[in-house]
Amino acid sequence: MKITAIESLVCHARMRNWIFVKVVTDQPGLIGWGEATLEWHTRSVVGAIQDLAELIIGEDPRRIEHLWQMMYRQHFWHGNGIVRSTAISGIDIALWDIAGKIAGLPCSQLWGGRVRDSIRTYCHLGGGKMELFYETSVEDARAFADLAQAAVADGYTAFKSMAVPPTMPLEGLRPVKLAEAAVAAMRDAVGEDIDIMVDCHARPSPTMGLKFGHALDPYGLYFLEEPCWPEAIDGLAAIKAAITTPIATGERVIDLASFRELFARRACDVCQLDITHCGGLTAARRVAALADAYRIALAPHNPQGPVSTAASLEFGFTQPSYIICETVHHDVPWRQEVVREGLTIEPKGRIVRPNSRPGLGIEIDEAAVARYPFQQELPQRVFYPDGSVGDW
Repeated sequence: MKITAIESLVCHARMRNWIFVKVVTDQPGLIGWGEATLEWHTRSVVGAIQDLAELIIGEDPRRIEHLWQMMYRQHFWHGNGIVRSTAISGIDIALWDIAGKIAGLPCSQLWGGRVRDSIRTYCHLGGGKMELFYETSVEDARAFADLAQAAVADGYTAFKSMAVPPTMPLEGLRPVKLAEAAVAAMRDAVGEDIDIMVDCHARPSPTMGLKFGHALDPYGLYFLEEPCWPEAIDGLAAIKAAITTPIATGERVIDLASFRELFARRACDVCQLDITHCGGLTAARRVAALADAYRIALAPHNPQGPVSTAASLEFGFTQPSYIICETVHHDVPWRQEVVREGLTIEPKGRIVRPNSRPGLGIEIDEAAVARYPFQQELPQRVFYPDGSVGDW
């Protein structure tokens, strides 16, 4: 059995372009689907996939670990860099899809079988009016309450919001009070039985992240995400030690050594590895084993397309430390048009039941993808009041 082609199919999805990876074999009808979506780097990732294809076309797709090592090591720069790591991820996910189809089993059965019967999911509210927070007031927090109630009405028992505004390295009380007002409004709107997560988007400095952490600690957040830059591991550790709210990070970490450092320095409670960026399912399983050794929970970052979601959920059914999965359902109307899924989602509670189809249980409709070709992503720009560049 040989790999005969590796193709990239790009599907526009507003804030990003989904990059679906199709691995074709010499066996009639046997193909695998992966995803390598990386916003604002679509053309770069497609080029990296083409480069990697030269290494593994003609190889046996069943030798997944061997092919992963080839893609990671058989060039001087290893698999370093987000573009190359994302390209490896997309191909690796597709290879596991093929492995499941060969065996006639869901991928979860290839990794020791299911450890749970369902997976809880959560949605992202977006930033609301707080994205323009320099022009807003505490009263605008009501917009967050409305979004929170809409999520609960959709059946979710957990949601996440970017209630923390962009801030300079040091600011006074205004941004902290704005964030606190937004979270207080959401908590009042949905009560204590709904879990709220706040995504700081790594906007604050460690100093400001600590201020936000203290202000939001009384609201019983499920977790506080990226309260400072992920590179500032000492800052993350200091924030984690100072508050009771669990700290989540990891979506921008792409190699095992960096995850090891993050865990060893007690800088997080929740690991948000992204399967489409960290090296695919092969690498994700290594990270999960390491997280389990440190008793750190798993809640993958997953704002991408439907193949990423299928991979994240299939992975979650096999990981004891997995607690919840991020999902997107209102990004573009054609999300369900481009994919056929094997997972069952229960509207009440947004609980996912296991896939029963082989591999990842999904198939991409290539004709539907072609109806939504590449478009340049929407610019996401943030500037502080003095005109200097801020973090999106």
